[in-house]
Amino acid sequence: MRDDFDLTPALEVERELQRLSVELTSPHPRECLFCYVYRMLEFGCTGLRWALHYRDTVAPRATALPDRLLSRGAGCDCEIFMNGYRPRAQYLIVVDEESGERDYPETMPPCPGVRSGSTQPCGLWQIRRGLWDI
Repeated sequence: MRDDFDLTPALEVERELQRLSVELTSPHPRECLFCYVYRMLEFGCTGLRWALHYRDTVAPRATALPDRLLSRGAGCDCEIFMNGYRPRAQYLIVVDEESGERDYPETMPPCPGVRSGSTQPCGLWQIRRGLWDI
């Protein structure tokens, strides 16, 4: 190893990457669990990673959250939206005018917010009533 090798630039880049990862993956103030998880799915789905991160960060007393999500058919973050919850009708986009088929928007409107410590959905989301409820 050379004595004159300076690790400072590499350490600065690593610190900046760590700062950015925290900034990108932190819940916004008053953001609901569902808006947060929907936003985080951009980074992939591996179990209830994002839902549990939200709980641990925002609502640590919500210990029953995984069981509640599982009871709605959500064993992972993406299944929250495939099986448990969906955007309210006014936020769905029409993908086929003729059939009236609707789908999730790529991005949701800004979260109107929930009280601090809540794991309940904001007004953008509703419980799915059936498998084909979209």
